[in-house]
Amino acid sequence: CVQPSVPPVPNYKLSMSIPEWLQAIQNYMKMLQYNHTGTQFFEIRKSRPLSGLMETAKEMTRESLPIKCLEAVILGIYLTNGQPSVERFPISFKTHFSGNYFHHVVLGIYCNGRYGSLGMSRRSDLMDKPLAYRTLSDLIFEFEDSYKKYLHSVKKVKIGLYVPHEPHSFQPIEWKQLVLNVSKMMRTEVRKELEKFARDMRMKILKPSSAHSPMKERSRGKSLSPRRRQASPQRRACKRDKS
Repeated sequence: CVQPSVPPVPNYKLSMSIPEWLQAIQNYMKMLQYNHTGTQFFEIRKSRPLSGLMETAKEMTRESLPIKCLEAVILGIYLTNGQPSVERFPISFKTHFSGNYFHHVVLGIYCNGRYGSLGMSRRSDLMDKPLAYRTLSDLIFEFEDSYKKYLHSVKKVKIGLYVPHEPHSFQPIEWKQLVLNVSKMMRTEVRKELEKFARDMRMKILKPSSAHSPMKERSRGKSLSPRRRQASPQRRACKRDKS
């Protein structure tokens, strides 16, 4: 009986540039492969503290099972921890295609004045982007243009805050500090909002919105509704990442 090969977890070497290191992480995720099974192998509750999600990421490296977009974000955070020059933040998309809505999430990366992303998707141009975009809006518009190729129209973009590099933090990830109804906005307006937000993020003056009003956040966030999650976690997980 031949054991399936387990891809080695990438290790950062001092000789590596940050783009090379991010590429090594993305290559590792691609070796795990995209999960087409319809069954989610790892439960990711977005409201969990960072420390708990990092334990799940560790489990992913041990199990070496295929992953979807949300697991890729958690794994990307885990693998980039300890690189203080690399800021990580979630970017979520809600798109519309053929009468249905779809949800997708990637890990935004900011380093040395450039933006890029890590992630997993069925589509190769809806996951990782090189660390080459001068502004956050350039990165978001690149994703929007990629979606257009598949006739998906982007309805909403949600940007979270920088994720702390402290793997034992009890703080949850802030998934949606900025929510833009991009389908109802001009690109100039979207750019202005994104650039103001990106500037505030770089200056670290933003605080998690859930810290101000946890109840409001909980009721607004569909993904945090326990009733729906119990009803059918697999079907929801599957639909989340049709992109």
